[in-house]
Amino acid sequence: MRNVIYFFILLQLFGCKKVDDISVLIPSPNHFPEIIYPDDNKPTKEKLALGKRLFFDTRLSLDSTISCASCHLPEYAFSDTLALSKGVGGASGTRNAPSLLNVAYERLFNKDGGVIKLDIFALVPIEDHNEMGISVLALSRRLADDTELQKASNDIFGRNLDAYVITRSLSTFVRSLISGDSGYDRYKLQKGGLSAAEERGKEIFFSSDANCTSCHSGILFTSQGFENNGTKEEYLDQGRKLVTGKDDDWGKFKVPSLRNVGLTAPYMHDGSFNSLEDVIAHYNAGGKNHKNKSPLIKSLQLTALEQTDLLAFLHSLTDKKYIE
Repeated sequence: MRNVIYFFILLQLFGCKKVDDISVLIPSPNHFPEIIYPDDNKPTKEKLALGKRLFFDTRLSLDSTISCASCHLPEYAFSDTLALSKGVGGASGTRNAPSLLNVAYERLFNKDGGVIKLDIFALVPIEDHNEMGISVLALSRRLADDTELQKASNDIFGRNLDAYVITRSLSTFVRSLISGDSGYDRYKLQKGGLSAAEERGKEIFFSSDANCTSCHSGILFTSQGFENNGTKEEYLDQGRKLVTGKDDDWGKFKVPSLRNVGLTAPYMHDGSFNSLEDVIAHYNAGGKNHKNKSPLIKSLQLTALEQTDLLAFLHSLTDKKYIE
């Protein structure tokens, strides 16, 4: 009788799915869209474990001091606390490290959108001289003597640990980093409420006057487009132009998701704004003049109280799953 009861408990939990089905292995919120996995890199429990192990392994950097997690800290929504992360030998990066949460739903990667496939994205930080500073071929040779990694690689991929295995394992782990249980999510699902300040801030955020949703829309609170938001009058970093070659794209950067934005300071492509208060003040003032600044960026003329309320709403987008 006990076994029968146990069977029906499993049936309620998993329905007709096997325990190792993708939706059980990497569960996503019911109000989120389905994650689309590459046909040649479907996640498995073993691949996920290998990717997680590599993500926290400092041997992935030239001097064995920097891991992926050094610049993508779990407790800060897998972003960094520095404006520009430190790489091997103390070298400074050129852009602020973004959060990795929910990148499974993104279409382009890097702040300029120069990488079109998440499965190869890890090559960028691994081989960047200011970040991990090692060629992936040299990295493969370095890890060749690790019998546990080699066994896992052969068991999962049927080949020795190489660039393909490293990048696909890392992307599998990163795709598993799903965040969708913020206070605002619970409010939308009628499982909780917002404070009075958060409610007022929500009304400002979604209002036609503030027009925040023109760029920060949808389930991820981002259009996934590229915009110049007037943080500078002159941009040394060409941004999207590095990819397209178009002058109209100079100083344009990928619109970030606002999910967990309360955890990801400092802000902007170069980490030049230290706090969310600074960010709100920037948009309230209308930003600096630049030929490519979005016409949507204009003075909001919010009162001090309205700015505080908007801040409260942005903090309601925090999911505490990875920090508790």
